[in-house]
Amino acid sequence: MLVYPQRVVATSLMLLTLVACSDKEVPIEAPLTRPVKTFVVEGGVADAVRTFPGRVDASQRAELSFRVPGRLQKILVKEGDMVEQGQILARLDPADYRLVYEDRKATFDNAQSNFKRGKELVAEGNISRMDFDRMEANFRSASAALSQAEKDLEYTVLESPFSGRVAQRKAENFEEVQAKQTIFSLQNTSQLDIIIDVPESVIRMVRSLGEEHHSVATDERVAVTRAYAEFEGRPGERFPLKPKEIATKANQQTQTFRATFTMASPAKFTVLPGMTATVVLDLSQLIDDDSILKRVPVRAVQGDSSLKPRVWVLDPESMTVSAREVTIGRMSGAMVEVTDGLAGGEEIVSVGAPYLAEGMKVSRMAVTEQAVPRAGDPQ
Repeated sequence: MLVYPQRVVATSLMLLTLVACSDKEVPIEAPLTRPVKTFVVEGGVADAVRTFPGRVDASQRAELSFRVPGRLQKILVKEGDMVEQGQILARLDPADYRLVYEDRKATFDNAQSNFKRGKELVAEGNISRMDFDRMEANFRSASAALSQAEKDLEYTVLESPFSGRVAQRKAENFEEVQAKQTIFSLQNTSQLDIIIDVPESVIRMVRSLGEEHHSVATDERVAVTRAYAEFEGRPGERFPLKPKEIATKANQQTQTFRATFTMASPAKFTVLPGMTATVVLDLSQLIDDDSILKRVPVRAVQGDSSLKPRVWVLDPESMTVSAREVTIGRMSGAMVEVTDGLAGGEEIVSVGAPYLAEGMKVSRMAVTEQAVPRAGDPQ
């Protein structure tokens, strides 16, 4: 068998290379960090400021309608118009109501004349008391009927009950409308309502909503919640809110409480009912660390060598963990109360705690890898 010289040389070079590489030290890889899932404990400084999506509504609004039916004779305003209190917005054709008024006026005049004559006749004894009582009853009945006809004639004119903006018109000229049928939606936009849905956890912390006030008994300032509104496209601008209504019964579907705040309409830009806003609640003056209920995942609590409960707290700078002893309370589902040992705001290990040691380096598990445990999985 023939061996080509080129192959001999190549084989020799490969052997020399392998020998040379074997003389070098093989680098030792650094130990991999253990991936863990973390959980941020509520109740820290960051939880003192909460934001909620809000919806804007007019603080004063009304659905305007005529008290009597009829044919619309003239609509004097259009959608978007600003109107003053007492301004005429629309009229009904008053012809039929004027005829009724004239008829009852004639009946009233006749009954009034008979009543006046009856007074003189009964005093002279020319008519019986029964006849006079009948005249008086007819007079009073005619007077009431005339007052009703007069009112109905006045009701053919629709006036604005307050100053505001015509938000919507729901009828057209010459249209037959019924009594109490909505003709206009009127809104007072000088004051705006901001409505939010507040969860139970926040309602529990709120003792009062509004500006600081003095306690009558102690003459001390009472801690309160400060509320502000922010609007899209107006970065850095905050508008103070005042409390208007706080519901004490939760919504059956969402289990949240409705809170309504009010504010003056901004002068620099337009905010209309139906728009959205962000409501910022500053609860910093209300937070009492001892009274805040802190819940952590059950899997985050492990027992030490003495079976005392502890959690692993992550140091975000060194990415190492350290054990901290805690006192636990009642368990609710997959969460357990921590009554002592955590101040709030700490980042603790919620998955992977049984495999940790003091000072061990860890890495946060990617969100996509933090799968939701299935029923029957070991805790």
